[in-house]
Amino acid sequence: MRDFDAIYDIAAERKGGPDAFEATLSNPKTAAELAAIPDDRWLSQMSKCIFQAGFNWKVVENKWPDIEAAFHEFDIGRAGFMTDEEIGEHLSDPKVIRHGKKIAAIRDNARFLAELAKENGSAATAFAEWPREDFVGLLAMLKKRANRLGGNSAMYFLRFMGVDSFILSRDVVAALIREGVVDKAPSSKKDMERVQEAFNTWCAQSGRPMTHVSRVLACSIDG
Repeated sequence: MRDFDAIYDIAAERKGGPDAFEATLSNPKTAAELAAIPDDRWLSQMSKCIFQAGFNWKVVENKWPDIEAAFHEFDIGRAGFMTDEEIGEHLSDPKVIRHGKKIAAIRDNARFLAELAKENGSAATAFAEWPREDFVGLLAMLKKRANRLGGNSAMYFLRFMGVDSFILSRDVVAALIREGVVDKAPSSKKDMERVQEAFNTWCAQSGRPMTHVSRVLACSIDG
């Protein structure tokens, strides 16, 4: 596994030099900024990523204002008490994406976020205070306790909310394989621990967040 600087040099060269490359990097939110996000926004983005999985993202984006209205702006109290009859009504509403299991996940995840809020004061606080060096632990928690938030859906959800994160895209996985971190797309607990260890090492070497390291890895792959 090479030092971060060696990988960064490859990425920067492919993106027009360090200055041009730096301009493409986005920063994660601070813990205070994350903690200030209302819990309904966490449910909204969570639900959007679930609807986008295996679906046209542009269609989801275009429908999103109507979906927000249909689900009461994702208020976790109201969504958590959604009845089966209400879910059935949504399945006949052309303004929303009529996918029963994904609609039911809104209710399940509202209840999950309410549990987090009860445990931590707010769901946002749970995400804000989660140790960054244990991002895979956060992913595992979401997979276990939330509905339909395994794999990349969880990673995209957290990235879009501003949580310091990595995304195991095709190019990031290719870079991890190239650097000898894993020998295939990570799926096992052991593989994910190796990925976390590698990111922790590169973050320590560079003083950068995982969000930057993830982007550097992706851009170090040709194509």
